[in-house]
Amino acid sequence: MKPPTAPAGLANLGPLAQLKAGRLPERLLRLLVGLWLYGLAIALMIEGAVGASPWDVFHLGVSHHLPLSFGMVMVLTAVGVLLAWIPLRQMPGLGTVANTLLLGPFADLNLALLDTPQGLPLRCAYLVAGVVLCAVATAMYIGAQLGPGPRDGLMTGLARRTGWSIRSIRTLIEVTVLVIGVLLGGVAGVGTVLFAFGVGPLTQFFLRYLVVRLDTPATVAGETP
Repeated sequence: MKPPTAPAGLANLGPLAQLKAGRLPERLLRLLVGLWLYGLAIALMIEGAVGASPWDVFHLGVSHHLPLSFGMVMVLTAVGVLLAWIPLRQMPGLGTVANTLLLGPFADLNLALLDTPQGLPLRCAYLVAGVVLCAVATAMYIGAQLGPGPRDGLMTGLARRTGWSIRSIRTLIEVTVLVIGVLLGGVAGVGTVLFAFGVGPLTQFFLRYLVVRLDTPATVAGETP
């Protein structure tokens, strides 16, 4: 059986190897910009009020049961998802830590800055912009090759271990999380369906252009050094 390869040219490096793989200042900038844009994408979809992403339906559902902000629920969820990395042998990194600690606060900050738009056309525009921006942001910070965030590490880890495409794995995860979120009291909508089935293909598309090609030889996912 042919071993699975890393999706979209992504390497599966340890934390120190990630930092030594070259082009570090550029990759750090891509990481931080990607996380900020992801927080903005989350805020756009929530403020659009025509359906949040499946993960955010989950986060909103959990927030109904805990006295925490939306962003803090995101942080706690990220820590929990990291536990699923253990059997996948997914390598963490600086990007993993940054995503875990910064994405929730970035989402809270952007939610505070954005107003809920008036009128369905503008709300739909918020949704579409949020979905596309989320895919760009995901490809940007994963493509920095400093370690994916907890949720996207689950996605890339499963893709590496199963040989399935990013598109298929992302869609499967989003649908599963959506069901759990609704059961917890989160509210889904048309936008949720659009996100669940659209962000996977869009992320895979943008990864072709936003993955930073490492300057040094790297152990690609699925290979034995």
